[in-house]
Amino acid sequence: MKDTFLSARLVEKDLIRLSVFSMHQYEKFEAKLIIDDVEEVKLASSKFVSTPNCLVFDYRLDKPLALGHNYTIALVGRAVIPLDLTEVTTFEGFEEEYFYNGDDLGASYTKPETKFAIWAPVASSVTLRFRKRTSSRWHYRPMDRSAKGVYRVTIKGDMEYAEYQYVVVNSGVMRVATDPYAKASSPNGESSVVLDMARFNDIPTHEESLPKLDRYVDAIIYEGNVRDLTISPRTDIENKGTFKALYQEGAKTKGGNPAGFDYIKSLGITHLQLLPIFDFKTVDELHPGLKYNWGYDPQQYMVPEGSYASDVLDPECRIRECKEMVSKYHEAGIRIVMDVVFNHVYDYVNSSFEKIVPNYYFRKKANSKLSNCSGCGNDLATEKPMVRKLILDSCKWWIDMYRVDGFRFDLMGLIDIDTLNSIKDYARSVKKDFMLYGEGWNMDNETKAPLGKMENAKLLKDFAFFNDLFREYNKAYLTQDYYHNGGYKYALMGSSLTYSGIKSKWEDASQSINYIECHDNGTFFDYIGKELGDVILYNRLQICTLGLLSILISNGVPFIHAGQEVGISKYGKDNTYNAGDNYNQFPYELVDERFDMVERFKWMVNARKTLPLFKESNAESFKDKLEFDDYERCVILDFINPVSYPEYSKVELIVNPTFNDIVKVYEKPVTLLVGAGGDVSSANILMERVMINKCSCLILGIK
Repeated sequence: MKDTFLSARLVEKDLIRLSVFSMHQYEKFEAKLIIDDVEEVKLASSKFVSTPNCLVFDYRLDKPLALGHNYTIALVGRAVIPLDLTEVTTFEGFEEEYFYNGDDLGASYTKPETKFAIWAPVASSVTLRFRKRTSSRWHYRPMDRSAKGVYRVTIKGDMEYAEYQYVVVNSGVMRVATDPYAKASSPNGESSVVLDMARFNDIPTHEESLPKLDRYVDAIIYEGNVRDLTISPRTDIENKGTFKALYQEGAKTKGGNPAGFDYIKSLGITHLQLLPIFDFKTVDELHPGLKYNWGYDPQQYMVPEGSYASDVLDPECRIRECKEMVSKYHEAGIRIVMDVVFNHVYDYVNSSFEKIVPNYYFRKKANSKLSNCSGCGNDLATEKPMVRKLILDSCKWWIDMYRVDGFRFDLMGLIDIDTLNSIKDYARSVKKDFMLYGEGWNMDNETKAPLGKMENAKLLKDFAFFNDLFREYNKAYLTQDYYHNGGYKYALMGSSLTYSGIKSKWEDASQSINYIECHDNGTFFDYIGKELGDVILYNRLQICTLGLLSILISNGVPFIHAGQEVGISKYGKDNTYNAGDNYNQFPYELVDERFDMVERFKWMVNARKTLPLFKESNAESFKDKLEFDDYERCVILDFINPVSYPEYSKVELIVNPTFNDIVKVYEKPVTLLVGAGGDVSSANILMERVMINKCSCLILGIK
């Protein structure tokens, strides 16, 4: 009846609560619990509550209700309704009883047979639905429930390239889901695919070509996007917008300069951080030019993104080309960092997580509303053991299969510390120089578990954090807001020492990711225009270069956004995650127009590598070796008794953000070590009258 609503829910292990909402007069009824459509148990109300238009009946059972069965409630003479079991995931003891730590979830392929396993403890039944590559007909095989709520089935015969899905029944509701542990996929994640992963063992890792990396501060990270770095029509890159395009050798810009792989390799960076490369939702993989997205809308955590494959119809292609991409950069001496999004998925309602185990994977408020601290509507409950296992297993897969060299955690402040440290422990057991860093913003949360925010840096000593104070103080001081010169000095020390009334963020500068712009901020070039108005292009670009230099001379880990080296603009937009190629593609036309800026960036990178002054990390080791001063609105930083330059009593760094050339006179000659043209220390240039050009930096040796 349209004015009467019935609901039955298991609210304790042995307690069923029936709610009757009706605008009509109540009539007494008999209630029965029906098990698997066979067994009937008469229910006797243990408690009754009446409010206007609402009746609530509690039925206490003789024993806890066992999961893995289909339960319905028959209201004799009225209706039969499903018993809602979704609250069982919140019951005390659920995690201990159903936590499964095996390594066989997903599809385990051999030529004679393929084994399938899925964790679905609340489900009353799970059926494997599959079709082989040569057939359009779906086949169905019931799966057997085993310990810990894992359903299993073995299919005989060669199943390689077969598509498969799971038909899961929870609380009487049937839903079709893909495999959360899938390693391969059909286009747009419609089906999971069985593949023999051993077929990719022929791809070399080339990890022997990677230079030694002892400390985070030895890294120079360059952030880019697979599509953005290769989509420009101003290059001869083939297969544009794909993994394959990103490792194509010999590509050129229209001006004849290196493009793509050769360009990135020429910069001298140590790490290429790629925006999400695992499967995301809102780009149509069959028509990738129709809709743009960076990929912070994850769909499958263990499958590479299909729109980045040269042939998305071949499920092998995206895997092979992604692995070949990592291999090629390794061969060039460059490590690959994955931007991973473990704080949310694109659409929780239609995610395989919610379809398979309702009410488990996502954080909720006390009123049952979904927690939305990520701003994306569906915060993952990373602190739950089986969510943690899924995340850890995904990370293991990318390390073991693709041999990636680091993870950048999106909104790391929403991921619990135990999960982060479990990832660290495994990653470091495989690669001692594996990098781990992320956005440690302090966001609201619906969990008591300690999270990966900057305030917990002492609990995450092997993790680095994006330093927003570094970003803001640099942007302010370098655009002539001289009030913040104290903050700029604080930033130069990687925020690892208290200075100018600003408290240190961490004890070691290796935890500071020093950046001025990244993918989801407006560019520094655009910021300069907003702050300084109609400043001439030459001065604007000089400030951009000074910003790069500030990053590379600071204690901490330098982080560069692709295109920052040539003054990239996004035409005033801040967050261009779905704005398309016109806003996001790498500006190869600027590489041709401003190649002198590229060359300057290269020498800055080389200076960072060769001058150990800028790679101190432990605050205790350098706090007594630094002295700051001001001169005509310039910031002066003196390194006292530098070990790397024993012939000098101090090495002096002078930063001039003004639009004026400034002269500083010394009592006795000083040696120019680094000037506008780079490292000139071998030239033994002596001077008493030193000119610091506008929007520039000098490094001097003083005896």
